[in-house]
Amino acid sequence: MKESTESLNFIEHIIEEDLKNGFPKDQLRFRFPPEPNGYLHIGHAASICLNFGLGEKYNAPVNLRFDDTNPAKEEQEYVDAIKRDIAWLGFQWANECYSSDYFQQLYDWAIQLIKEGKAYVDQQSSEEIAAQKGTPTTAGTDSPFRNRPIEESLDLFERMKNGEFAAGSYLLRAKIDMASPNMHMRDPILYRIINKAHHRTGSDWCIYPMYDWAHGQSDYVEQVSHSLCTLEFKAHRELYDWYLDQIYDSNLLRPKQREFARRNLSYTVMSKRKLLELVQKNIVSGWDDPRMPTISGLRRRGYTPDSIRKFSDLAGISKRDNVTDVSLLEFCIREDLNKTATRVMGVLNPVKLVITNYPEGKSEILQMENNPEQADSGTHDVPFSRELYIEREDFKEDGGKKFFRLSLGNEVRLKSAYIIKAESVVKDESGVIQEIHCTYDPESRSGSGTEASQRKVKGTLHWVSIEHAIQAEVREYDRLFLDEAPDSHEDKGFLDFINPDSLKVISNAFLEPHLANATMDDKYQFQRLGYFTLDSDSKDGKLVFNKTVGLKDTWAKQNTPPAPANQPKQNQNSSPQGQKKPLNEIQQISKKLTNFSGDKLETALSSIATLAEEISYDELEPLFNTAAKKVGTRIGVMVALRVLLEKGQEKTSAAAEFIANGKADDNEILRAEAEKIN
Repeated sequence: MKESTESLNFIEHIIEEDLKNGFPKDQLRFRFPPEPNGYLHIGHAASICLNFGLGEKYNAPVNLRFDDTNPAKEEQEYVDAIKRDIAWLGFQWANECYSSDYFQQLYDWAIQLIKEGKAYVDQQSSEEIAAQKGTPTTAGTDSPFRNRPIEESLDLFERMKNGEFAAGSYLLRAKIDMASPNMHMRDPILYRIINKAHHRTGSDWCIYPMYDWAHGQSDYVEQVSHSLCTLEFKAHRELYDWYLDQIYDSNLLRPKQREFARRNLSYTVMSKRKLLELVQKNIVSGWDDPRMPTISGLRRRGYTPDSIRKFSDLAGISKRDNVTDVSLLEFCIREDLNKTATRVMGVLNPVKLVITNYPEGKSEILQMENNPEQADSGTHDVPFSRELYIEREDFKEDGGKKFFRLSLGNEVRLKSAYIIKAESVVKDESGVIQEIHCTYDPESRSGSGTEASQRKVKGTLHWVSIEHAIQAEVREYDRLFLDEAPDSHEDKGFLDFINPDSLKVISNAFLEPHLANATMDDKYQFQRLGYFTLDSDSKDGKLVFNKTVGLKDTWAKQNTPPAPANQPKQNQNSSPQGQKKPLNEIQQISKKLTNFSGDKLETALSSIATLAEEISYDELEPLFNTAAKKVGTRIGVMVALRVLLEKGQEKTSAAAEFIANGKADDNEILRAEAEKIN
C-alpha cells in the first residue's frame, strides 16, 4: 500500500519532488556528519533517525562521516563513542568516512582558488577581521591584504602548510563580497594554522580547513545527494553553493543542502561545550552519567533504542526551532518498558513486618507473573516467609479513610501472596517504628482459587522476604536542571539551575533474589516504584540499579503524550504539548542577542523574523514596556513588530512610541532595527 503524502515530513516531500522531477532514485545518498568533539546526545538522535531512516525508506546508502577538521577539540574516544551509539540505535552505515580523508584534495582545491584570484592569505588578527566584517546592516571593509599578488599568497599558503608560522599568524580567506547582505559571504576563512597533531593524520598537517569549506566539498566527494543540516546552517547555504560552484564538474552529482530544526529538550542543555563543562567540573560523573542527555547516558540509565527512535518519530521533523517537552521522551520509554520489563519486587525504604501467625522457620515459593502485557512471558519464583520488608511509607498507625495502604486494624494484600491485617507495632526509644506485627489469612493466597483468595481489599503492597533478600544500591535520578530552559537567561548561567537533588543514592535497598542474576541488558519494573536497570558499576557482591523512569509523570501538567510535530495546528495561539509558542521562543532568542555579533547575530535576527510570522500584535504589545536594561528583548520585539507592520498591521500610538524610543536608544543594533521601520 502506498504511503499517503500527508504522512510525509517536509524533507521527504523535497525528496519525493526531486524524484518526480526526474532525479534517479539509485543516486540517492545520505550522510550523518558528526564532529568528534563530544558524545552524541538526544538532539543528534533526531538527525541520526532522519538520515538513516531515509536510507531505509529509499534503500539508499548512508555514510557515517566524521567532520574532523579541528584537532584541538577532537579525540578518538569520541569517534569510538559515536560509532557505538549509532550501532546501538540499530543503524548501519554504508561507508565510514572522514573529512581528514580529503585533506589533500581540499588543499588542492584551495590552491586552485588562489590561482583563480578567488582566495588570498590574510595576516590580520581575528579581532581585526571581525571588526572589518561590518554588521548585518552595514557593509564590511576590505582587508588590506585582499589584493595580495597571487604568487605571494601561493608562497605563504605553502609555507603555512609546511609549519613555518605560528598559530593565528596567517589565514586563507575566500575572496567573495565584503558588502554581501549575508555575513557568511564576506570573505570567509578557508584555512587556519593549528600546530597540533590530528587524531588520524598525526603531524602531517599544520593547517586545517574550516568546517564550511570541508563540509560541502566532502559531500561532493562522496556524491551525497541531500545534505541535511540543522537550521543554523540555513544562512550558510549560499556559501555552501558558492564553494561548490568553484569546483563543480557537471558530469558529477551536485549535493543539495536543506535544513531542519534541531531537537531541543526542556530541562536540559544541548550544547556539547556545556555538556563538557558539566563533565570537567565533576557535576556529573562523565559523558555517560545517567542524568546526561547523551545517548550513552540514556543507555546507561535504561533507555532502549526503540524508545529513542519512537521519540524521534513522535517529535517529528520541523521547519522551525522549538523545544520538545522531556515528558515525551519519558512517555516513550514508559510505553516501551511497560511491554517488555520483567515485574519484580524491591523495597527501597524498609521497615520490618512480622506475620505472627505464620509458622517460624517456614518458607514457601510463590509464583509471580513476569509481565502481564505478554501472555507468554512466564513466571518466576519468589520466596515468602514469616519476616518481610515493606516500604516504610506504606504503613501508618492511623491512616484515615483515604489511606489505602496498611494501618492498624485494616487489611491489605501482599502482592502475589496473602491478605494481612496489622495488629500492633514495636517502636524504639525515640518513637520510630521498628516492627509491624500482623496476622495473615492462610486461605487467601493469590491464585489459589479459594473463596478467601478472591476477597477484595483496598490496597496491594510489594514486599521482600528478609531471609532471602539481596542487598543492593539503587540510584534514583531526577532532572539535572530545575529550570525548563536553563541556558536562556540573561542574568544567570545554566549552572545556576542545577538540581541539587538530581541523584539520590540508596545504599541499603532490599530486592527479591531473582535479581541476583540480572544483566545490563535486562529491564525491570520494580512493582509500584518504577523501571530499573543494572548499572555498569555493579560487580560481584555489589549490585547497583539505576532508576530509568517512574511509573507516572510527576512533572508534567498533563499525562497525555504530546502530539507529533507534523500534525496541523488547531489555531494560531495553541501549540502542541512540548512545543513553545512562537512568542516564547522569540523571548528566549532575544535574551541572548547582546552576546552575539556577526554571523550569529544575523542568524538570530532571522530566526526572530521567521517566528514573528506566527504571532499577533496583541501578544507583542505588552512587551513594549520591557525594562531598558533588557535590551536584547527590546531588539527582538522591534524585529517582530517590523514583520507585523509589513504584513499590514496598523501602527498604533504604542507601537509608534516604541519605535521612536528605539531610534533614540544607545544600542546600535536596536537603533538599526528601529530605523528599518518606516
